[in-house]
Amino acid sequence: MAHLPRPVLVIDFGAQYAQLIARRVREAHLYSEVVPHTWSAEQILAKRPLAVILSGGPASVYVDDAPRFDEQILHSEVPVFGICYGFQVMAAALGGQVDRTGLREYGRTRLRTTDSVLFEGQPTEQSVWMSHGDAVVRPPFACDVVATTAATPVAGFVHQSRPLAGVQFHPEVAHTDHGQAILQRFLYDIAGLTPNWSTEGVIEREVAAVSEQIGSARAICGLSGGVDSAVAAALVQRAIGDRLTCVFVDHGLLRQGEVEQVERDFVAATGARLVVVDARKRFLDALAGVTHPEAKRKIIGREFIRVFEDAATDIVSESGGDVRFLVQGTLYPDVVESGGGSGTANIKSHHNVGGLPEDLEFELVEPLRDLFKDEVRAVGTSLGLPEEMVWRHPFPGPGLAIRIVGEVTAENLDTLRRADAIARAELTAAGLDRAVWQFPVVLLAGVRSVGVQGDGRTYGHPVVLRPVSSEDAMTADWSRLPHEVTAAISTRITNEVPGVNRVVLDVTSKPPGTIEWE
Repeated sequence: MAHLPRPVLVIDFGAQYAQLIARRVREAHLYSEVVPHTWSAEQILAKRPLAVILSGGPASVYVDDAPRFDEQILHSEVPVFGICYGFQVMAAALGGQVDRTGLREYGRTRLRTTDSVLFEGQPTEQSVWMSHGDAVVRPPFACDVVATTAATPVAGFVHQSRPLAGVQFHPEVAHTDHGQAILQRFLYDIAGLTPNWSTEGVIEREVAAVSEQIGSARAICGLSGGVDSAVAAALVQRAIGDRLTCVFVDHGLLRQGEVEQVERDFVAATGARLVVVDARKRFLDALAGVTHPEAKRKIIGREFIRVFEDAATDIVSESGGDVRFLVQGTLYPDVVESGGGSGTANIKSHHNVGGLPEDLEFELVEPLRDLFKDEVRAVGTSLGLPEEMVWRHPFPGPGLAIRIVGEVTAENLDTLRRADAIARAELTAAGLDRAVWQFPVVLLAGVRSVGVQGDGRTYGHPVVLRPVSSEDAMTADWSRLPHEVTAAISTRITNEVPGVNRVVLDVTSKPPGTIEWE
């Protein structure tokens, strides 16, 4: 995103929740980015941060290879807030003492607070989320202890004269009762900041940035049927008008009724020009015999772009204009999980990021690249997209191909499509669409199990239900659907979908598992 406001920087020490901290800062109407702990003070200060937050991390401050940061940041005028591991390294750098006390705290913990600006307006006892073995046992010089627990003598401190503070617990997680209020006390009362981030501001900045990037040229946008590509297209259309043509590739990997939904709902909401390309046979032929998930993603990414190149050629010949730009709905978590975020591992290549061929002929336009899913939905609502489109569950670019564990065939796609439609219908009937972040239904095409249906034995495929709850897809937990809903889905699938005789429920959180199976 161009012309971004000055950020609150989150320095990442390898924390599970680093992205969540940035989200919470944005919820407080301040722009935030995540940077690695290996950045020098010069690099950090070059970003002109309004404040710095030191994240948690899995390491102990005592081990030789413990992640460090450039302590010169603490001697600048930038306000700093430490969380968990970041709280400990901050305390040690300022002259406090961190010990391995032998008293660990994990999960919900009772916190006692003093009269402090950090906890103003909150109860003196509250529940917070802890995850630590080491502890700060002596605060830094000129820092007041403002919170304690039964096992942690210094669970929070605030500097007496400088904008420095920190807490041992995790204010960014929902399990901490007043976590958002604590973060906002630091940002607004200790750091003295003023809001600089809003949905309206995102739209204004992106429209200006897209107009500048594309200029007088033309662009095409790949619609997947999901909220990300729809919002990206709506933003770009607002910037360049009828010089945008939306292309919807029917690759045969879509869910039941999705082609019709895009043609009806998106065009009605935006009035955009839409070209539908039937490439079902092309994709099935390219995927024949392929079972490795990364190979599937790469093939789909490659073919997807080739189809776009063909569509662009047709659009150019019709309009006489130059189509040089491709709009994609890439989000911040996509970039991070594809290894695009500094210091991150490549968990899997996202169709919008790592699956693109090296000989790409388009220049990418990614107006949502720095946004989380909840921010995208807010932008979509402000742009006037219909509610059912804005709140549609996330669906991967490679479609059902990565929800088939095994070979992608027309028969396997038909089986999965039927099972998926049943699961979605029952979830909607129960009024639980918004209670679930995402609901992958997975076909184990390479597995068969013995069953009994009617008077005979069967040898059919299992189907996996994977409903998850999340706020940003960076972490997730399996959704505790009512038993009667799960039972209804299972009964209907085994009764109505030929070749399936077993339905199982995935009860794995993320981490360790990802949301999608492939």
